[in-house]
Amino acid sequence: MTRIVFLDRGTIGPSVKLTPPSFSHEWVEHERTHADEVVERLQGAEIAITNKVPIRADHLEKLPDLKMIAVAATGYNILDVAACRAHGVVASNVRSYAQKTVPEHVFALIFALRRNLVGYRQDVIDGVWQKSGQFCFFTHPIKDLSGSRLGLIGGGSLGEATGAIGRALGMEVVYAGRKGGQVSKPGYLPFEEVLATSDVLSLHCPFTPETEGLISFGEFEQMAQRPLLINTARGGLVDEAALVTALDRGLIAGAGFDVLTSEPPADDNPLMKIAERPNVIITPHVAWASEEAMQTLWDQLTGHIENYKRGHPTNVIT
Repeated sequence: MTRIVFLDRGTIGPSVKLTPPSFSHEWVEHERTHADEVVERLQGAEIAITNKVPIRADHLEKLPDLKMIAVAATGYNILDVAACRAHGVVASNVRSYAQKTVPEHVFALIFALRRNLVGYRQDVIDGVWQKSGQFCFFTHPIKDLSGSRLGLIGGGSLGEATGAIGRALGMEVVYAGRKGGQVSKPGYLPFEEVLATSDVLSLHCPFTPETEGLISFGEFEQMAQRPLLINTARGGLVDEAALVTALDRGLIAGAGFDVLTSEPPADDNPLMKIAERPNVIITPHVAWASEEAMQTLWDQLTGHIENYKRGHPTNVIT
């Protein structure tokens, strides 16, 4: 009987119906798995399901029965892909399940920051309205989105979907070319021009050696419009210490981050030290996690497992 082990069930919301594969199998799930538990828990398993638990070459060497890894995410940097190929392990990921939920989260952050909802909510709680003596007060600036420029760094499906919402709101949407590269794609502008002219910047690019630290202090100094910076892509794209300095110096108007360099963040993470500021919103990597998106993710993942057993694996990571 096929043994299937889910290493980190706790990364999928409890409301999601984990429909099992239709073929005969033994199902084992763990809320979370530490690195030193991977080999023990996958002993005898033909199929592993993981979201964020790394499976490396040294693990695979000790798991001769493992034939398929289903990644419950799009990013697969948790896997040693070359080792998977060397050991004949099929690895599949899920794709295009978050095309609604992530852009909606992006704009939740943008609206809250652009209209300073966090600051005004706290002022009301603190009694500022009651003390103001009039029907309204103006302790924080409020700006419309219509007529402003939305600069998108990353033009994949999530960047395109975010741009569509921006255009529907009357924003001018532009896409950034590669940092330091030539622009040859219609609708794209030089990276530096997008930094300098955007009122809102939103990141949608993958985390690679080339994009690590993509935004650091030098880039913040180019942001002439004092934009909002939104990151729902990957931690590590932005130098977090430089971001704090940029906020302190007024180089940007605010920051909305759903991803951090380390997750959960360490106590000394620079952004956690400023998390209570009204122009900073940090959410715990949940932009992808609407109930609808998580169910779509799971249904797709189950389909990949079924297709593997039929001999026709899908979404194979190359």
